Amino acid sequence: MSPGPRHAAAVAALAATATLTCLVATSTEAAPFEDTMAQRVLACTGCHGPEGRAAPDGYYPRIAGKPAGYLYNQLLNFRDERRHYALMNGLLAPLSDAYLREIAVHFARLDIPYPPPAAATATLGDADRAGAARLVTEGDAQRGVPPCIACHGKSMTGTAPFVPGLLGLPRDYLNAQLGAWREDKRRAQSPDCMSRVAKAIAPEEIGAISAWLAAQPVPADAKPAGAFATPLPFECGGVANAVASSPPPAGGASGPTR
Repeated sequence: MSPGPRHAAAVAALAATATLTCLVATSTEAAPFEDTMAQRVLACTGCHGPEGRAAPDGYYPRIAGKPAGYLYNQLLNFRDERRHYALMNGLLAPLSDAYLREIAVHFARLDIPYPPPAAATATLGDADRAGAARLVTEGDAQRGVPPCIACHGKSMTGTAPFVPGLLGLPRDYLNAQLGAWREDKRRAQSPDCMSRVAKAIAPEEIGAISAWLAAQPVPADAKPAGAFATPLPFECGGVANAVASSPPPAGGASGPTR
């Protein structure tokens, strides 16, 4: 008895599936292993977005284009558990200072445009908006709160090599980090100037500042300032103690060992 139409159709479908499987397997096997820093940091971009552009969830910040010294400090802080997030702590635990510096320099060198601000998730009244803008640009001398722009730059895009920009970050992320400093859930090298500032600001002011900053557009040429315009309001350990602004030594990437 010769095979019927159904049998022939089933054989053709199996053949097509087998061919597709072979093509996918061949394509996967052909993927090159480049052993570049860009390939090594795919573990970072899985959360922080392609090329470190930021994730859409509002909690994983942009790391592309941040000052190298700042990124290096944060990698050290996570590795040495001054900042607590189990995924980052575990990922960085075996890595050496030199390797963390190379990661920081890699992301700092990425020149990627910022997207426009996300739609506001919190509505500020006129008084809250004005108060937030005043704290960012003028501070409050009576409470010992310096203006954010004194360290983060007049355009709020950071100051190389150790201070990050405040623009282009999600409200939830900004709110969480300022709150963590206020409640001693996040720490930096001593003296921790951000902890000092955050503790002088009321929780409702933190929420207003976060919402105001997140709503500001990022300038077209969003580069960190080359130097502080005026002396820092007080000593910051993350600036005084860091030595990571120079590029990695010649000879390529060092191995991920501690």
